[in-house]
This record gives sequence, structure tokens and C-alpha cells, in this order.
Amino acid sequence: MTERTGVLAFWKNYDRKLYLKAAILADELGYDSFWIPEAWGYEIFSLLTEMAIHTKRIKLGTGIVNVFSRSPSLIAMNAATVDEISDGRLILGIGTSGKRVIEGFHGRAFDKPLSQWKDVVKVTRTLLSGRKLTEADAKLVEYRPFALEMKPLRADVPIFVAALKEKSIETIGEVADGWMPTFWPYTELKSGHEWIARGAAKAGRSPSDIVTAPFTTVLPMPGDFGKQKAKEIVAFYIGGMGDYYKELLTDLGFGEDAERIDIAYKQKETRKESWKTVPDDLMNSLMIAGDPQYCIEELRRRREYGIGLPILNLPNDVPWAVMEQFLRAMAPNQ
Repeated sequence: MTERTGVLAFWKNYDRKLYLKAAILADELGYDSFWIPEAWGYEIFSLLTEMAIHTKRIKLGTGIVNVFSRSPSLIAMNAATVDEISDGRLILGIGTSGKRVIEGFHGRAFDKPLSQWKDVVKVTRTLLSGRKLTEADAKLVEYRPFALEMKPLRADVPIFVAALKEKSIETIGEVADGWMPTFWPYTELKSGHEWIARGAAKAGRSPSDIVTAPFTTVLPMPGDFGKQKAKEIVAFYIGGMGDYYKELLTDLGFGEDAERIDIAYKQKETRKESWKTVPDDLMNSLMIAGDPQYCIEELRRRREYGIGLPILNLPNDVPWAVMEQFLRAMAPNQ
């Protein structure tokens, strides 16, 4: 069976030409998909269009597009357009982002996030299938009977959702095609899979139809250097990314570790050394670090926990030689 592996560009200091070159190489090396993030820089669907023109086989994913800054109908239009240009290679990854970005940058109210992304799914499915918006059963807007003035290439563009909360993950089981957990210990994925199964049962679906596609940090570096870098990333996520991931890890049984790391990171005099408070078991549950062969074998082993499409975070702010080395080292089916 072919192993599916995706790769994700990093939003900060996004180098358009370098990541385009990376997408072309990933296409040649047999990666399943290339994913692009969107924050407050480049616009995501334009970037995917450029990649679609320069690649042949690899799927192209939004990783992720937030559901507030565009209307559900515009997201559907974007999806239909890029899917046609790419000859049916789009995966639509959506999420809610966070209050700080949605209100502080986009100027939109961060209101009813679950209903918002669920409406995006309903509207997108409706419009891509050639139906009218009045058939979407949307909850937040009363639409008029518009349909797309084009014939979408596919009615069934896969829709993946990034989510951390139980109710949202259960809803993925009802209406979406994939779950994209971020910073979620692979040993605890069973909780999310149980919620997905519960949602799938409500909708009469099989939970096996929903792909688990976690964003995964892999550091193919020998010795202790890679492990230290991995621990630095863990400390940053817990102490420097708001309360999202600290709360998640607390809910999953890592509360004491998360609290200790958070305190060390938030104190200016201990921040640089805060990585030392990250225990090995927590680091290993969130990251993969070691020599390249170990990383390949460990990534393969973790698929046994229900991971259908690991999405590897590409190295950030590095020269092309390092990017190429990473892509070749972690290429699938070695």
C-alpha cells in the first residue's frame, strides 16, 4: 500500500520562489500533497494557482484558510477555480484561526466558530455540486437562490478541518473528509478518533472515510542537536502561542508538564533555557527527531495510530540546499 505523506510550508518569512521550487521537487519525489498556510502575508489561492501551473501530479492543499475573512460562497468560488486549474488536485483545508487574527487583522467578529466552518462546508458542497444556495441548510445566513455560473470540475473536493475541541472534531465526523490535528500527541489520537466515530455514526458514515492528517514536525538531525531543537519548539508552542496548546495538553493528561514549561518560557530570565523543562516523553509524543533513517521508520510506525496522511512541516528560513536535503531525506516509500 502506498504511504501518503504531505509537506507544509511555513507562513513566517514565506519565500514564494523557494517554496515553489520545493513543490516541484516534492511532485517529482512522490509526495502526496503540498500545503500552503495563510496568515497576514501572501494570499493562499493565488499561491496554489502558481503551484498548479508548475506541477503535474501532487495534490495542493490550503493549510489552512480561515473561515471568517472570506464568505462561505467566496471560499467555494476559490476552491472551484483552483480545482479546475489544477485538474482536480485541490484539498480544501479550513479552520477558524483565532480571535486575535480574525478581529485584529481581518476586522471580522470572531463569533460562533463552529457554526461558521460548518456553514463553509455546507455552502461549498452545495455550490460545487451545481445546486442553489437555498439548498445549503446554512445556519448563519439566509441565502438567495444563487448557483455558480460555471460548472465545477468536481463536486467532491475533499474538505479537511483543523480542530482541537471535542464538539468540532465530532462534527468533522459528520460532515468533513479529514481531521488536521496540530500539536496533538500521537499516542492520544484515540480520543479524537472516538469523537470522529461518534459524529460519523450520527451521519450514517464510516469513520474510516475520514483521514487523520496531523501537522508533524520532523527534525532529521543526528545526535542531541535535533532533540534540543524539538524541545525548543515544544516550549514555544506551550509558552508562546497563547493558551490553545497548553489547554489541549492539559486535557490530554500532560497538565503538570505544560504548566512547568509555560512558567519557564514566560519568565524572561529562563526563556532561553525553557526547553530543558520539556521531558523526553512529551517531546517524543509531539515531534520526531533523530537521524534520517530513524525519522522515516518512526513516521511509519506512527501510522499504526490511525494517521493516514502525516503532513511534515518544512524547515523555515533556510537555503535551498537544506530544503532539498529535507525533502529527499523524508521522501515517501523509501
